[in-house]
Formats: sequence, C-alpha cells, structure tokens
Amino acid sequence: MYSTSDFRKGLKIEVDGELCSIIEFQHVKPGKGGAFVRTKLKKIMSGAVVDKTFRAGEKVGKPDTNETTMQFLYSDGDGFHFMNTTSYEQVTVDDEFVGKSKNFLKENIEVNVLEYNGRVIGIELPNFVNLRVIATEPGFKGDTSSGGSKPATLETNYDANVPLFINEGDLLKIDTRNGEYVERVKE
Repeated sequence: MYSTSDFRKGLKIEVDGELCSIIEFQHVKPGKGGAFVRTKLKKIMSGAVVDKTFRAGEKVGKPDTNETTMQFLYSDGDGFHFMNTTSYEQVTVDDEFVGKSKNFLKENIEVNVLEYNGRVIGIELPNFVNLRVIATEPGFKGDTSSGGSKPATLETNYDANVPLFINEGDLLKIDTRNGEYVERVKE
C-alpha cells in the first residue's frame, strides 16, 4: 500500500480496482479542517484523465506491475514482438497497447514493457530515437528565409515536418513524446 506522502509524478497506483498513473498532485493544508492531496490521475487502460482528492495519510493500492527492458524484434499480423534482454523470452504485444508508439519502433530498439497482473498493457519508448528519411521533396534555394518546413517520410513510415535542408538518406533525431524533429544526426 502507498500513503499519500509517497505520491510523486509517474507513480502507478491502484484506485477503485483500476491502474492509474499520477500526472500531477498537490498537498493542501487549509486553515480549517484536515489536510488533503488533490491529484490528476490517468487511467492506464482507458487513457481517461480524472481528478481525485485523497485525505492526508490515506492509503491506496500498490498495483502488481512489472516493467521490463525489452528489445523490439518485428511486427506482423499477430502484433509486435519483443524479446527480454536478460532471459531472451519473447512476448507479443497487441496493436492496441502499442498505440502511436509504433511510429517510432524500429528493429533492435530497446523499450520498457509494462505488465499489469501478468498481462502486457503498454510500452514506454526512450525520449529520442534516430530514424532515417526515406522520402522527401528536395529543398529549394531561397526558401529558407521563413524558416519553413516540409513533410518527410521516415523509415517507420511516420511523416514528420522537417527543415528544408533535410534530404533523403539523412539520419534524424526525433522526440517520441511529440513526434517532432530535433536535429540531424552526424554519422
């Protein structure tokens, strides 16, 4: 069991039988009455964000979660296949639990796979990945005064807006949290 004094951003707790992650929290000590903790929780399974208030010192459930570092192998019609980097055991994750992360998955990338009650419920990517440009329009000289951008298709078939000087074959650093171009990587 966790107490409200253990709360921190990203902590996974069990509330009303559902797995939740704390997005933000605030300890409040009013002039009258007892202290309380105001939280914003994200329900992991549904993605819904809810506000919940706990009395100070209240206990909440500690979920049966396990986070394992795994290497992405490949995807097919059955789902996305990952291998545990220590035991070499392979697991298949359904498309619904991978979600938008599939835009940044390339072979051999290491991710954290989250299990809840023995069932895989999601993956967590590193903050940045390097992806190669496979298709983009050539930039035109003189178009750079406005600091413009153009669409580019990356090796995972994800379309990102990139600066005009980017060419096919360039390796780019992409932020997986928002899908935006960060910089061109020197090889």
